[in-house]
Amino acid sequence: MTLFNGIAPFYIHERTAFVFGLTLLVVILVFLVLAATFLIILPGIRGRGRIYSFCRVILSLLVGVIIVVVNFTSDWEEGHVTVNTTYKAFSSEIITARVGLQIGLAGINVTLKGLPVNQLNETINYNENFLWKFDVNYDEQSHKGLERGLPNPILYIAEKFTSQAPCLVNAQYRFSGHYATAMMWVAFCAWIISNILFCMSTIVYGGYMTLVTSAFMIFGVISFATTRNVPHCIIQFGPTTLRTSLSVSFWLTLATALVCFMLGVLIIVMDHFMPKKVRAFFTLNGEDDDMDEMRHGIINNYFTDDCIDTIILKDTKSRFKNKDFVVYT
Repeated sequence: MTLFNGIAPFYIHERTAFVFGLTLLVVILVFLVLAATFLIILPGIRGRGRIYSFCRVILSLLVGVIIVVVNFTSDWEEGHVTVNTTYKAFSSEIITARVGLQIGLAGINVTLKGLPVNQLNETINYNENFLWKFDVNYDEQSHKGLERGLPNPILYIAEKFTSQAPCLVNAQYRFSGHYATAMMWVAFCAWIISNILFCMSTIVYGGYMTLVTSAFMIFGVISFATTRNVPHCIIQFGPTTLRTSLSVSFWLTLATALVCFMLGVLIIVMDHFMPKKVRAFFTLNGEDDDMDEMRHGIINNYFTDDCIDTIILKDTKSRFKNKDFVVYT
C-alpha cells in the first residue's frame, strides 16, 4: 500500500469491532462472584433471616456494581444517525452507514456500521475509543487515528472534541468527567462504610452513610450535567445532523442515587419509631428463631435408651435466659 505523506490512508487489514470492555467485564465478574458466594452460604441462615439477608445483600451488591460500572461505561450521553457519507480519505466513494457517538466520563466512543455491513468489498463495522484520562492525551490519540487511516466519519467526530477545535467542548467534558468520576468513587467508599455499619449495632449510622452515598452520586450526576450548559458542536453529515442526549448511565446513576436516598431516610425513620423491627431485618444470627424453637420445646432422642424414655426440655423465655429448665423423664 502506498503512503500519502507518510500516512497510510487505508487499513492494511480488516478491523474487528469492539465487543466488550475488559475493565467493565472484570468489575461485573467480581460482583457476580460475591453474589454467588453469598447464595452458597444463604441456606445456612435460618428462618426469616434468610429472606431478609437475601433482599439486603442483593440490593447492596446491585447498588455497588452500578456505582463502579458507570465509571467505565461510555453511554452517559449518546446519539445515533443514519448518513450517506464518504468512507475513505482521498476517495469520493459514498457509503450508507449508521454513525453513533457515545460520551462517557473518561472519553468518547464512535461507532460506524455500514447498512449493509459489506460495502465496497469491505466489512464496515468500527468501534473506536478516544480517551481524556489524566494520563492520556486526547489530541495525540486523535492524531494517531489519522495515521492509522480511520474512516472519515470517525475522524470527523473525533476532531470535534480536540482541544484545538473551535467548539471548545474538550475542556468542559474532560473536567466534568474527572469531577464526576471522583464523586462516584467517594460514593463507593461511602457505600462500603454503610455496609460495615449495617453489620454492627449502629444501624442508624449505616442509614446516614447511605444518604452520603446518595449525595455524592447526585453530585456526580450534576457534574456531568453541566456539559449541557455549553454550546454543542454541530456534527453535520450533509443534510443530517448528529444530536446527542443524556443516556442510560446518566439516568441509571440518578435513579440509584434516589433509591439510596429513600432507603437511607426509611432506615433512619424506622430506627426511630420501630427499632426492634429494623434490628430484626439486619439480624443474621437467627436468635429469634432459636427462641421460638425453645418455647415449643426440644425433643432429644440421642440420650434415650432402647425403651421409651425421652427427655423433653421445656422452658419459657425468661427461664431460658436464667438457664432454668424443667426436665421430665
